[in-house]
Amino acid sequence: MARTPSAMLPLGTPLPDANLPDPNNQYWRLSESLGSKGLLVMFICNHCPFVLHIAPFLETLYDQLDELGIKTLAINSNDIKAYPADSPEKMSEFAAEYRLPFPYLFDSSQEVAKSFSAACTPDFFLFDHRGKLSYRGQLDSSRPGNEQPVTGEDLLTAAKLLSQGIQPPEVHQKPSLGCNIKWRFS
Repeated sequence: MARTPSAMLPLGTPLPDANLPDPNNQYWRLSESLGSKGLLVMFICNHCPFVLHIAPFLETLYDQLDELGIKTLAINSNDIKAYPADSPEKMSEFAAEYRLPFPYLFDSSQEVAKSFSAACTPDFFLFDHRGKLSYRGQLDSSRPGNEQPVTGEDLLTAAKLLSQGIQPPEVHQKPSLGCNIKWRFS
């Protein structure tokens, strides 16, 4: 498994807007998905060992962020011709298996991933209520095989600060680590 870190998009970057479908072909506009305190956008996929490692925690993460007034959505930008396990049909199965209570969207053009400078799965981007990037980086220090529990500590600490109107300190923002996004090559 390739170990690719986040690209660490500059803080303050405006939320890239897009209108993406979920596997049922319902469209979701990112700019209309902001909660009263913000929005978490995560890039995930169905097959990556790093995503599978945190997948059982994603429902809990959603619940905790929702209590803070922060909405959540996930985006899959992988090339499904080369990686059919990441197809929209398989996304539906993944969402059902892990009881994902948030939209799981498909970026078929990969343009949305590029607009976020997303590099890996999972990759996390937390925006404030005005759509300005406040946190990007790891969920926590847990990785497959390192025996650390998945707690969401880094992201949840930033979210709690954000919900109180405090900008999370950049010094505490560490890159996420995961499989590289599976880019389509023409």
